[in-house]
Amino acid sequence: MKKNILGLIAALALSLGLSTGAVAAGADTITWDKAPNKTNDLPALQNGAKLFVNYCLNCHSAAFMRYNRLTDIGLSEQQIKDNLLFSSAKIGDTMKAAINPAQAAEWFGANPPDLTVIARSRSGHGGTGADYLYTYLRSYYRDDTKATGWNNLVFPNVGMPHALWELQGERKPLFDTTVEHGDKVQTFKGWQQVSAGTMSQLQYDQAVGDLVSYLQWMAEPSQNTRVRVGVWVLLFLGLFTVIAWRLNAAFWKDIK
Repeated sequence: MKKNILGLIAALALSLGLSTGAVAAGADTITWDKAPNKTNDLPALQNGAKLFVNYCLNCHSAAFMRYNRLTDIGLSEQQIKDNLLFSSAKIGDTMKAAINPAQAAEWFGANPPDLTVIARSRSGHGGTGADYLYTYLRSYYRDDTKATGWNNLVFPNVGMPHALWELQGERKPLFDTTVEHGDKVQTFKGWQQVSAGTMSQLQYDQAVGDLVSYLQWMAEPSQNTRVRVGVWVLLFLGLFTVIAWRLNAAFWKDIK
């Protein structure tokens, strides 16, 4: 029984990409970049939704998000039907991947994880979950020793190929090598562009920022509403405190 439980935990960790060795190696290899926060930028969120549907939803589901919830970011139901529904899915359906889970497990070694709350689950000592995703999606490089032909500095030996490589092109990491206590130590110092993509590096970074902001919004669609309501609640409480204080002074002014 204990062996079965340990095996289940190991399989779950693999499917979620939470291998402790991979995370530790990635954290030591590269510092996470700060992701731009565009969760209040409707055009950016709409572009992020388009990128998600076109490049992520083929393999990754968002099983806790319905297509019609995208009206919250300024899209009409007709726009969603015309531009974001490419299968037999209906406007009220959840976002399910097109890939067969059994085939995905055979090709990638594990069924790709659901991405509904990925931006919340990837936070760590290096930064927020958005920071992780923003850095991860910009840290792929060609590695012919891997089955997919790709590797990643943030998540070494990742089973996921570079879905956005046509946009970014191909790059290779550059390292400074030093010797410490007789051992060679490599320190990441930057990237060298090997082949161009359809976007410039700036355009690609902006596109990834839009995608990550959408993933951030999708993980908690009500977050911006909650913040706005919270501001008004604090203002009301502040005003009520002043009124209560003045009322208290008026009631007790003749009592000594």
